[in-house]
Amino acid sequence: MKALKQQKIAVLLGGTSAEREVSLNSGSAVLQALRNRGYDAYAIDPQQTSVMDLKEQGFERVFNILHGRGGEDGTMQGLLEQIGLPYTGCGVMASSLTMDKLRTKMLWKGFGLPIADMEIVTAANAAELNPQAVVERLGLPLMVKPSREGSSVGLTKVKALEELKAAVDLALRHDDTVLIEEWLDGIELTVPVLDNQVLPAIQIIPEGEFYDYQAKYISDNTQYLCPAPLSEAKEAELRKLVKRAYDAVGCRGWSRIDVMTDSEGNFRLVEVNTTPGMTSHSLFPKSASQVGYIFEDLVEKILELSV
Repeated sequence: MKALKQQKIAVLLGGTSAEREVSLNSGSAVLQALRNRGYDAYAIDPQQTSVMDLKEQGFERVFNILHGRGGEDGTMQGLLEQIGLPYTGCGVMASSLTMDKLRTKMLWKGFGLPIADMEIVTAANAAELNPQAVVERLGLPLMVKPSREGSSVGLTKVKALEELKAAVDLALRHDDTVLIEEWLDGIELTVPVLDNQVLPAIQIIPEGEFYDYQAKYISDNTQYLCPAPLSEAKEAELRKLVKRAYDAVGCRGWSRIDVMTDSEGNFRLVEVNTTPGMTSHSLFPKSASQVGYIFEDLVEKILELSV
């Protein structure tokens, strides 16, 4: 097989999901890093170019930096396997599963891993929603989110009973399954995993009440503490939990797992990002830098893990 630097590399970016702009930014950074390291890399936007034709165009490997549906949900991974192109990141099953927050959490729960308590609403049963019953069981405030959307699209913090229905309606515009979760009022953490190594955790301190799209991609006031200020024992507990969560859903290559703590400091798994952001605000590069990876090193390592 040819050495990687002798192969023609497609950097998949953009796409058609709600996270298109983030993917374009991530892809531009990845493309520049690969070219800086001497790779024969090209930007490919599936919105403009058919991925089906990549092999015929001489491409031999794919760095997938598509975020959201159509790129991170198993469909692109399945297509790449059908045409026989190695690609970065998780395979078909893990990509498809982890795009669905509900089913990811149900699997984790089945493995005995900790998640937030929740209610599930679908487009089919939304008319039967009883906000009073939900609030009595889960309390206030609540977090309402679409099951299959990323980058904090469609999220609402519900502080009052009368706000719940509108929050569910908003989330249903993005997906036909919605999670209403108990509010976790501890700290917010994200933990990257690279080549089965759990990297240093990052604590996120958003400017607002939670880590929404504004805080992730626009605000310069969100604080990131890396490594997170955890005791040695809590850090070890977190690493073990994240690795179990990563393995349970079948991740490979690289992924980032979000975790929160409840009011008593207990960890609760939130979600998996199988194609983490690689922008100037992104967290995976921040963590990787703590163990010696500059950005170009990280991009090259992810490419080397492609299968």
